[in-house]
Amino acid sequence: MNTNSAPDLTQRPPRSPRVRLGGYVLLPRLLDKGRAALAGTLGDYKYNCPLDQRILGFLGLDAAALQTELATGKGDGEILAWLVANQKHPREAWEIAQWSDFQDRRGPDSDAETLAFFAKYVSDLTTTREDLKTWADVLDVDDHVSFGGKA
Repeated sequence: MNTNSAPDLTQRPPRSPRVRLGGYVLLPRLLDKGRAALAGTLGDYKYNCPLDQRILGFLGLDAAALQTELATGKGDGEILAWLVANQKHPREAWEIAQWSDFQDRRGPDSDAETLAFFAKYVSDLTTTREDLKTWADVLDVDDHVSFGGKA
């Protein structure tokens, strides 16, 4: 793989979970982490984490197959074309938009364990912010704080 295009996630975070590619949220972040994993610059991030599995599940794609395709050095547009051609569950534009909108607004599930995990995650980042309600909110702040920012 041409690792010149791989982000160094020890130096900066992957793209926000809110950034879209082909209408899909989470996808650019997944691609950043996949490329960084191949280049050995993943840092503390995880490829094929539960968040990654959400987009892969929606597409009906396997993380290993995507990793193999990323290793060819394709850019985002080429990978998007490959995803569309190889997804097991082809999606209409309205389905992609609806799913992505939901992921943007998705907070913790209502079970006690997940709520407690989310509350601890937020309190580890900040004790003054009460506006962190979604996973995307928390990941954006975590990325910022991890690289020297203040919540």
